Amino acid sequence: MVGITNKTLTAEIRRQQQLSQSIIAGQTAISTGVTLTRPSDNALAWVQVSDIGRAQAQQAAWQANISYGATRAANAESNLDEINNLLIRAQDLVTSARNGSLNDTSRGAIVEELTTIRTTVGELLGQKDYQGVPVFDDGQSVLVPVSRGLNLAVVGTRQQVSEGIDVGGAAMSLDDILGQSIAAIASGTDADIGSALDGIQAGQSHIVIELAKQGVRSDRLDVVGTRLTNVDLDLTERRATLESTNLAEVISSVQAKLLQLNAAQSAFARINKQTLFDLIG
Repeated sequence: MVGITNKTLTAEIRRQQQLSQSIIAGQTAISTGVTLTRPSDNALAWVQVSDIGRAQAQQAAWQANISYGATRAANAESNLDEINNLLIRAQDLVTSARNGSLNDTSRGAIVEELTTIRTTVGELLGQKDYQGVPVFDDGQSVLVPVSRGLNLAVVGTRQQVSEGIDVGGAAMSLDDILGQSIAAIASGTDADIGSALDGIQAGQSHIVIELAKQGVRSDRLDVVGTRLTNVDLDLTERRATLESTNLAEVISSVQAKLLQLNAAQSAFARINKQTLFDLIG
């Protein structure tokens, strides 16, 4: 009979320990605001939170890609805008050379500035960022994954930007156009200068179109980025709902368990004061 009593006491001690641990868990949930800390708390909710966690990790990767793409798109747009301004300046220079009153010194100054413009345009087209990534892709646009099944080209290619420009039925590059302008100014022939001006105007119009295309790419990145942000907010809210503490419910549960524990400890203390003869009597 003493053995049975000892088993009962051991079981009671274990029950009180479990009750105490449950109270501590409840108090932690109240202080942190998080109830779901292990699968045994709520198996179904734990599975859902795990799924949400994986989805959030994927969302974060896509958001990082959006940020990367937006940076590249901004660099490309900035370079295109600068090229456009340089071509506008080239138009002004070539137009000024058509009045027929320029002397050799003036023509030489225009040639020098056009040469600088040509060099700068080439540098802008071949520029790389601090990581060594070209501002414009070479040959084919790199596709960046930004969502499930959605890959976006965030910049155009150098060839799209600078080549295949229709000038009087002939395909020319920006470098060809500016080289033609330099040669025309140096020769001083009005017909050549007129053709050079047509070429620069065609090149500038081409860059304006490329700027518009780049703007569309940037807008798409913004739209997808906004959608990802909204999805992430929904996931965060859903996760918070699953993990968060219902304060009224948990406080009530902790208070009830404290009462149970106090009562159990009081009863246990009274039992321990009994003698061996009281237990077997």
